[in-house]
Amino acid sequence: MLRFLGKREKEKTAKAVEKTRQAWFGRVTSLFHGARLDQEFWDELEELLVSADVGVAPTQGLLERLRKRVDQERVSESEDALELLKQEMVALLDVDGAARRLESEETPLVLLVVGVNGAGKTTSIAKLARLYQDEGKQVLLGVDVIAHRPDADPGAVAFDTLAAARARGVDVAIIDTAGRLHSKAHLMEEIKKIQRVLSRQEGKGSQRVLLVLDATTGQNGLRQARAFTEALDCDGVFLAKLDGTARGGMVVEIAAELKLPVLFVGAGEQPEDIAPFDPVVFVDALFSSGDSD
Repeated sequence: MLRFLGKREKEKTAKAVEKTRQAWFGRVTSLFHGARLDQEFWDELEELLVSADVGVAPTQGLLERLRKRVDQERVSESEDALELLKQEMVALLDVDGAARRLESEETPLVLLVVGVNGAGKTTSIAKLARLYQDEGKQVLLGVDVIAHRPDADPGAVAFDTLAAARARGVDVAIIDTAGRLHSKAHLMEEIKKIQRVLSRQEGKGSQRVLLVLDATTGQNGLRQARAFTEALDCDGVFLAKLDGTARGGMVVEIAAELKLPVLFVGAGEQPEDIAPFDPVVFVDALFSSGDSD
């Protein structure tokens, strides 16, 4: 059982969303203070959420549910409506089974990491290795690396990595895949082959496919996610470079449209700048005042 979330992880999440909070969600919070819940209010709220890359369809869905609850619960105070918005966002981000995807009763836990060139896969893998090692887990890759000659078959490399992980009794095996364009069919087929090779081995239930997306790419990142999830059975997203964008609302769109949970977020350039994703912590950070207390 892995116990990632603690005070430091909450601080890292707050750091990761600082630009998004300052640019957009701070303004959302201010909008709710003492406002009348009239049509002008709802229009402005919609504009702010879309601008934060929450996405048009997810924003409309959120506001429809929020307005329905405001009416049903006879909410008249805008501050109370803000709490309902936060609840609705948490519910949207809490994709079924997300927490279980971080863990496995079987060992090793095998993480197949995929993504396009430049998304931040290599840095993200280093952060994952550091995170698991800090939990006292033995990790294959980051310390020990299984590699073949440059023209080796990727499926064979994956097979040997899994065999080595079992032979050495490690807890976590992280398998990197060369960065590739999601629009190149033959390269996507290569990843699918790797997944098939791993799935044929014992311990199928311990395998996870982790998609690394660059948060700074916004809607383009979402298009990448669509392509990868169509080709692969992805378990979740590592949203890299979240600290470098003011449009971190794309987390909501990933969950709403793809039903794919964000499992980790990048919060900086150092190996320790990684936070396991928790919907409540994330939403609280978006709407926090930014004070240290």
